[in-house]
Amino acid sequence: MNTTPRWPLVVILLASLASVAHGRSSPCDSCAVWNTPQAPFKLYGNSYYVGPHGLGSILITSDKGHVLIDGALPESAELIAANVRALGFRVEDIKAILNTHSHYDHAGGIAELQKLTGAKVWASPWSAKAFANGVPADDPQFGTIEPVARVGNVSVLKDGGIVHVGPLSLVAHFTPGHTGGGTSWTWKSCDGPRCLNMVYADSLTPVSAPKFRFTGKPALLKQFDQSYAALAGLPCDILITPHPEASDLWARLEKPDGLVDPAACGRYVEASRERLRKRLEEEGVN
Repeated sequence: MNTTPRWPLVVILLASLASVAHGRSSPCDSCAVWNTPQAPFKLYGNSYYVGPHGLGSILITSDKGHVLIDGALPESAELIAANVRALGFRVEDIKAILNTHSHYDHAGGIAELQKLTGAKVWASPWSAKAFANGVPADDPQFGTIEPVARVGNVSVLKDGGIVHVGPLSLVAHFTPGHTGGGTSWTWKSCDGPRCLNMVYADSLTPVSAPKFRFTGKPALLKQFDQSYAALAGLPCDILITPHPEASDLWARLEKPDGLVDPAACGRYVEASRERLRKRLEEEGVN
């Protein structure tokens, strides 16, 4: 059964006009498509998809407060807040905002969402630095990506650190490579007696500025290998990713119980390994 209703074209056009009216411009060719409105929906148990169609934002709820992971683009913040309300939850009950990595397409809306919620933001040391000072110079995409708006009240995580909000416990797993601050998140969601292991795995694509080369950077390549091992070793019943298509979210939703796939994290890791292999091969040719 399809649980991902598309919004009518008129709604998409109105959202685009609203962005223009607020003086917002998209910093990339894909941003307008990524920010296409998406009706929110339940992933499993107390976990919900609340982002636009092309960029993940995940809400995990409890009667003692909620957690939000990722804020998508700056122009996505109002859409995410509206999706939270559409599900019947109060934006003001979000107590913690987490992040996978600090690029503008996943963290651009965090500053505005923090204003709306009053929540504390949790991030890796590398990402916390980016929130304070802009894009760090050791980012492979440095010079080609927009810095995110500065974020205050940021708590710095350790690898394996746990963020608690009421009964909720989310574990941070550092998975650098795409950025130095890459962080994946795990938690359990229950539907009655059945509890599943949820994984929100950060991007692991070797994307860079035009002149950047991954070849000859053993420390960075070691980070990728460590991240592959970390993700491959996680209990993984339901995989979600910051770019939903990277984990075939929309296709999986078409199948009965299609999101439940314990092999999904392994396939995600192998696909990521193959992309890096091809990138290194291309660098060798050129």
